[in-house]
Amino acid sequence: MDKKLLIVDDEAHIRMLIEQTLEDLEDEGVELLFAENGEEALNIIQKKKPNLVFLDVMMPKMNGMEVCQKVKKELHLDEVYIILLTAKGQEVDRQKGLDMGANKYMTKPFDPDEMLSIAEGILKN
Repeated sequence: MDKKLLIVDDEAHIRMLIEQTLEDLEDEGVELLFAENGEEALNIIQKKKPNLVFLDVMMPKMNGMEVCQKVKKELHLDEVYIILLTAKGQEVDRQKGLDMGANKYMTKPFDPDEMLSIAEGILKN
């Protein structure tokens, strides 16, 4: 399948939780990539062009909204599917994320089964 999935969160335990949720995808040939801040995420996105990015909003150096805006509006990497992850579920935040170019928005704590089925749906296309 040769797909790449990037997990971006400044909290190591959240990255690990998401990795555990999605590790079955590795059996299907999906490479899991990790970043702990926005700058690192942007570098990986530019170099590796992951198919899917789970992107935390609240992070140091560059937040998820900024990363998303750069990827979609400046680099025009429309093929990179970005799902913003945030503890803030307010509609105004959701709308701002979508305006920045995010494809989807998920609120923490997320449902692991939902996350896996979304990832599978996107990566099988």
